[in-house]
Amino acid sequence: MADLVTQIGPLRLQNPVLTASGTFGYSDEMAPWLDLTRLGALVCKTVTRAPRAGNAPPRTCETSSGMLNAIGLQNVGLEAFRRDKLPFLRDCGAPLIVNVAGETVEDFAFLCRALSEEDGIAGIELNISCPNVAHGLDFATDPHLTEDVVAHARRATTLPLFAKLSPNVSDITLIARAAQNGGADALCVANTFVGLAVDVRSRRPRLSNVTGGLSGPAIKPLALRAVWKCAGTVSIPIIGVGGIVTAHDALEFLIAGATAVQVGTATFAQPRAVLTVIEGIDAYLNENGFRSVTDVVGSLKLD
Repeated sequence: MADLVTQIGPLRLQNPVLTASGTFGYSDEMAPWLDLTRLGALVCKTVTRAPRAGNAPPRTCETSSGMLNAIGLQNVGLEAFRRDKLPFLRDCGAPLIVNVAGETVEDFAFLCRALSEEDGIAGIELNISCPNVAHGLDFATDPHLTEDVVAHARRATTLPLFAKLSPNVSDITLIARAAQNGGADALCVANTFVGLAVDVRSRRPRLSNVTGGLSGPAIKPLALRAVWKCAGTVSIPIIGVGGIVTAHDALEFLIAGATAVQVGTATFAQPRAVLTVIEGIDAYLNENGFRSVTDVVGSLKLD
């Protein structure tokens, strides 16, 4: 049997398939549908310092081969997360990665420091590419801001630290280098693409926020290219995300250079999609004579 064990910086996982933040909630609502202990890791919904109500509805709409969302990072806030959500998450049987977002670099550091005091957290993912929180500021569109916010977070925690990058930049490799220089243990590539949908009857945007983040199969080729570019630029692991529905999709990301993947929007249609991807990767490795999942990582042939 092929070995699925995956190393992401200092974090050792039983397989390379994680959930994506925002699409799996705090996992308690998903627990009846699948065995959480089989996940490589669970990345929970973003946590901010104070509770957030998010944007006004409508906040999601379906698009061709995907969806737009402008949730606005609605969440219970740090204290309620620690009190009400963390007890279940730390006992669910999967390594827990907590996604955090802040208005300032100091906010990110505060959140990292506070979460480092809690038991049962395997790592922290920095959501540095969400302008909803930082008054329009997107830390992941400027290399200097990226390095600064990651460095502040790095000094605040000894936990494994992942930086989730934005694809809405002219050259994502510059941002990738900056996050690595700031001390990230791995990069999550990438967040959603900014998009717009219009109701032709009313001639109004279909989202109250006007624009939203595009996810789902529509973005897979774009996300895949971003992973390939970043993997050829930095020396730290890449976690690929964007439009992964099947094991075939996930394997494309691994071959392009990702060490691990995250499954997001697919879980809305099929909560067990994460497990289907794990099972499919395992089958592919065994059918093709690979001894380990690491044998396919970065194996893209260009000649």
